[in-house]
Amino acid sequence: MKNYLQETDVVDYSNPQIMSLALGLSKNCRSDIEIAQSCFLYVRDEISHTGDIRSNQTSCKASEVLRYKTGWCYAKSHLLAALLRANGIPAGFCYQRLHCSEYKDGSYCLHGLNAIYLKDFGWYKVDARGNKEGVNAHFNPPRESLAFVLEEGEVDIEGIYEEPLEVVLQSLSQEYEKMINNFPDILELKA
Repeated sequence: MKNYLQETDVVDYSNPQIMSLALGLSKNCRSDIEIAQSCFLYVRDEISHTGDIRSNQTSCKASEVLRYKTGWCYAKSHLLAALLRANGIPAGFCYQRLHCSEYKDGSYCLHGLNAIYLKDFGWYKVDARGNKEGVNAHFNPPRESLAFVLEEGEVDIEGIYEEPLEVVLQSLSQEYEKMINNFPDILELKA
């Protein structure tokens, strides 16, 4: 589990603002489930999804996402992992391959989410992408309630990654218009 607790350049939880927020979100929580839920709700509800607000602000590192209060699903998953790891809760990265027709007809892309290790349930997937019409993710272990129900041609990518995929990290420097025409996608990881 130590690899799912490590700090990295992207999951930079020793950043003073992240550490302060992580401690604040865990205050008065009595279990890892309550801490995880508090962190999840903060990222889902308080950090805007870059695509929803059509922002040109780019963020990748957890501290950038917190500073700018916006990020694509991938970047939001980096912040959630940082908040959880700062609280001693193992967190990893998961991906789905989805249709991206909301942005560009006929396209596919990776979608980023997290897996959290909860003492009572084991690995539990959450999606802090942010809710909107047609997107309704919740925290209700052991039942997973992710942002998207897979449709024909879409897949869950197998595995829980200790670090974000490199193809995702490379894409997060792009402004909105470039991103929607060049979402990260990787066929060889298909389940």
